[in-house]
Amino acid sequence: MKILGIDTTGQTASAALLEDDRLIAEFTLNYKLTHSQTIMPMIAEIIERSETDKASIDCIACAAGPGSFTGLRIGAATAKGFALALDKPLVAVPTLDALAYNVFETGKFICPIMDARRNQVYAAFYMWENGRLIRLTDHMAESVERIIEIAEMLEHEVIFLGDGVPVHRARLEENERFLFAPAHCNLQRAASVAALGRLLAEEGQAKSGDDFELIYLRKSQAEREREERLAKEEEK
Repeated sequence: MKILGIDTTGQTASAALLEDDRLIAEFTLNYKLTHSQTIMPMIAEIIERSETDKASIDCIACAAGPGSFTGLRIGAATAKGFALALDKPLVAVPTLDALAYNVFETGKFICPIMDARRNQVYAAFYMWENGRLIRLTDHMAESVERIIEIAEMLEHEVIFLGDGVPVHRARLEENERFLFAPAHCNLQRAASVAALGRLLAEEGQAKSGDDFELIYLRKSQAEREREERLAKEEEK
């Protein structure tokens, strides 16, 4: 199975091409350019350099959130466009699941945290069991203090990764059982999205591009501000 992986849910834009257990190509950029400027040229470069016939791609795997609302929509539009144009199925891969998948076969707990601003993070807890990554909690949008509280209840070493780590690292470092993933695996990677997407596709979770749904966890800032404005108007 040949899978095109896409992730634009955070600061990093990433695209990858995977065939069975072989990573053919990956292009990841964590810089100042917007995802709308980078993701399509990255995919085009991968396809051209690997001499891939687009028709040979069996499935599109796209990180479905949570994450940046703008980034989510850019990734979704790109993935849907490829899926519909090529008449290929599309599999939604939760971003936190794919982030945790960066860390392989450890006896420690894994907790990806993505900066959600306002002192909140998107997070979930995972562990490896019999060669499979198991999610132990729901995907959450919580204060970093609440995530630390849950991690401390585990009374075990926890590996943290994601763009929420540098934001809250000083607080996390207060617990000696909290560890941090190194640079090569601490942010979103489309290779992980593609690899996990392959497993999900084999389980029958690939769908038509029209049925692709994003995972938001909370309302956008514009929606929250609108609700606050309406509430104030009703109070008058």
